[in-house]
Amino acid sequence: MFTYYEPDTAPGKSKEMMEQSLKGFGMIPNLHKILAEAPATYEAYNTVFSLFMKNTSLTPLEQQVVFMTANFENNCHYCVPGHTWMMKSAKMPDDVIEALREGTAIPDPKLQALHDYTKALLDQRGHIGDEKLEAFLNAGYDKRQALEVLTGLSAKLISNFTNALAHTKVDEAMSAYDWTHPSKR
Repeated sequence: MFTYYEPDTAPGKSKEMMEQSLKGFGMIPNLHKILAEAPATYEAYNTVFSLFMKNTSLTPLEQQVVFMTANFENNCHYCVPGHTWMMKSAKMPDDVIEALREGTAIPDPKLQALHDYTKALLDQRGHIGDEKLEAFLNAGYDKRQALEVLTGLSAKLISNFTNALAHTKVDEAMSAYDWTHPSKR
């Protein structure tokens, strides 16, 4: 139903963003080809994704825990393989990647606390109560990071929901990490 645009066929304002995607990823991910349909949405996604990756105090691994928690909870058939590919390329711990893909406990207690906090935000639409926030803070995170997680979730709302609407095809580079939610196996 949705069009997979290329830079030469994309709406005018999306062309430059597609070229930036090509430079950043060495390819134009299918998600970006779909987002090109709506330049404002594409720009919002790129902006929030970049802010989360470059301007937060969370480590790259912690950022991926936030992303992958959202991907799993939102059943994103596209983003789980995509972020698995990113994590493997960055040589992040295989046991953490596997736990995030399978919805099992993360072996690192601090990362598990981040996962639990992120999942609670999603499950309860932000209304997690003081006890869950305190558990996150007691695990070694701070109030700034409590809010920064929301930036990552903002990017994931756009990408996960776009992929659900568009049934985005997994890119060839990521296909080795195809994924089906455990509840659907």
